[in-house]
Order: sequence, then C-alpha cells, then structure tokens
Amino acid sequence: MSDAFVYDSVRTPFGRYNGGLAAVRPDDLAAGALKALLERSPGLDTAAVEEVILGNANGAGEENRNVGRMAALLAGLPVSVPGSTVNRLCGSSLDAAMGASRMIETGDAEVVVAGGVESMTRAPWVLPKPDRAFPAGHATAVSTTLGWRLVNPAMPAEWTVSLGEANEQLRERFGISRRRQDEFAVRSHRLAHAAWEAGFYDELVVGVPGVPLTRDEGIRPGSTAETLAGLKPAFREDGTITAGNASPLNDGASALLIGSAAAAATIGREPLARVAGRGAFALEPQSFGYAPVQAAERALARAGIGWADIEAIELNEAFAVQSLACVDAWKVDPEIVNTRGGAIAIGHPLGASGGRILGTLAEVLRRDGLRWGVAAICIGVGQALAVVLENVSGSWNR
Repeated sequence: MSDAFVYDSVRTPFGRYNGGLAAVRPDDLAAGALKALLERSPGLDTAAVEEVILGNANGAGEENRNVGRMAALLAGLPVSVPGSTVNRLCGSSLDAAMGASRMIETGDAEVVVAGGVESMTRAPWVLPKPDRAFPAGHATAVSTTLGWRLVNPAMPAEWTVSLGEANEQLRERFGISRRRQDEFAVRSHRLAHAAWEAGFYDELVVGVPGVPLTRDEGIRPGSTAETLAGLKPAFREDGTITAGNASPLNDGASALLIGSAAAAATIGREPLARVAGRGAFALEPQSFGYAPVQAAERALARAGIGWADIEAIELNEAFAVQSLACVDAWKVDPEIVNTRGGAIAIGHPLGASGGRILGTLAEVLRRDGLRWGVAAICIGVGQALAVVLENVSGSWNR
C-alpha cells in the first residue's frame, strides 16, 4: 500500500443564502473550483487525472444527480476523465477525499481530484408523485434545502426531530450554557476575520467567474456575546440555540488535489500533507452532533498516534453546542481548534464543507509548522467522519 497525499486545495468564497452566489448554478460553482485547482498546477496534464469525486448533499436539482461528472465536463477536463458523486450529507466532500485517498493507497489511481459543492439557495422544491392518477386533493412541494423531507413513517419519531431540536437535546445532556455557545460563535467570527485580514485565505479561496464576491459573506467581526444574547431561540421557546450560534445556510464549492508520492513529478509540485488515518462513526440519528468524538478516535488509532500529538483541529461548526461537546470530550486545548475561524462564521454549504476543513487543516499545518492535525465533521442522521493529516511540507516547530 502506498501513501496518499494532499497536494493542493482551493475553495470558493462561501455565500449567504440568497446572497452573492445565489445566481450561480451548483454545477458551475463546482466546475469553477475544479478549473482553478488544476490551473494552479500548470505542469499537470489534465488527462492524467484518473477520477473526479465530488460530494453533494442534494442532487435533486441543477446538480443533475452526478455533479462530479457534470462539473468535470464543464471545467474542460478531457471526456476520458470519469466523475462520480458521493452523498453523505454534511460529510460528503470529506467522504470524497477519503475515497480518493483509498484509491491512491490501493494503487487504483495516482492522481485524483476530490471536493464538493452545495447551493442551498438553489436547492429545489420536490413534489412527490401521487399513489394513483388524478388525485382530487392538494399536493405539497417540499424544500430540499436542509433536513428531513418525505420522512418514512416507519422511522421512530425520536430519530426524525429537527437538527436544532437534536442539538437542544445535546445541550441538555452535557449542560452547555447559552453563554458558552455565544462566546464560541463570537470566537469563530473573530478568528475568521483575523485570518482574512492576515492574508491566510488569499491563496486558498478562488473567485467565481462573473461574481464580485471575494470573501466569505457571513463573517461578522463586530459580533459580541452581548449582541448574540439578544437573539431569540430558534427551536424551543426556552432553548439556547439561535441563528447566531449555529451555522447558516450557504452556497459554495471546494476542491482538493490528491495523489501518490510518485505523482509529484506528474503534478509538478510537492505534497502538503499525508493522509495518515481515517475514521467513520455512527450512533442514534438525534445524537449526530456528538458522533465526531469517536470518528476522530478511530482516525487517530489508525494513524498510530494520540491526542497528545495533535496540534491543530478543524472541526466543522454545525452548531456551537455540538462543537463544544466534542472538544470537551477530546480534552484538548480549545485554542488549537479552528484557529482561522469555523463554519458559524465562514458558512456551511453542506457538500463543500468537508473539503474546506481538510484543505484548511493542510494549510494551517504548513503555515504554523505543525506536524499532526485532525479534520472532523458531524453528519445528519447520526454519523461523522474524521481524517488525520501529517504535515510533509517542511520542518515542524517541535
């Protein structure tokens, strides 16, 4: 088995729901990210890309079911390059990267492009077909933007609560206060803004053709715990989860270049990080926010290291409460988590977020001279994924 490496990564700015990227189809968003990624390695013959794997949580609309293939064609890759689409909801693009790394390790490919895309703005309504022709009653169109839809009545009711209600239950379980959640959200905005101001994202984020948006649209550097405290609970009258301490609805795309050690000559650049371990975990659907705890433990075990070795963590901030629950369980220094901001500020376009956190982690390790890092993401319906990266781009600080 050979090792798999992350060679490069890019993403678009993440736009707000009905915001700066609302006019852009998801297949075009993905195609733009793929094209930008490949243009950064001009020595790479695009015919040498052996697979494009993209994550997408919807697929019901302009993605045309297989946005991986559609985006590859729109990006101008040779028609001989295959494309597939992975759907593991919020973890889709991390799943795509994990699948790409397995292809490299088993020798099935030398160069693979992975990533993901979501336009939550343009997610369509769906109208279920009637059981028989010409029904006399009304029909209801169902939004595919987020969460459960067309729920199977055989599912236990406790499994199919809303994402927000599920995290209110998590808050009760672990006694995480509204104040802690709001302070965590403020930190996300502060660090994301500081990272943009310092130029951290200048090389990671690429523009979308025809769109003036150049930065993540949802970052609010002026947020304070006091202003967030004034927001009303979104899911329970006496709840703690608000629009301010949860990730918003977003549009965006991410892309990663993954290859073998030998692929450096083909790609024309040196790798950034080695994929050292992968982990997946599942539990009760309503407890999905806590699933990254064991997913990361599994990834660490497969990498042969422990939490004492980890110097950077990229944890997708679906909700402040679930992020805090995971960090508390890992017993790590909270200051190594999401040092350049997280999804509460940057955004969470479902199919693109896993690629964002993995690419950001590789860059954090490189910029800060750190050796080991973890990228982890919770996934609706009780799942989570995690990846351990080892920095191979240069020396480490310790």
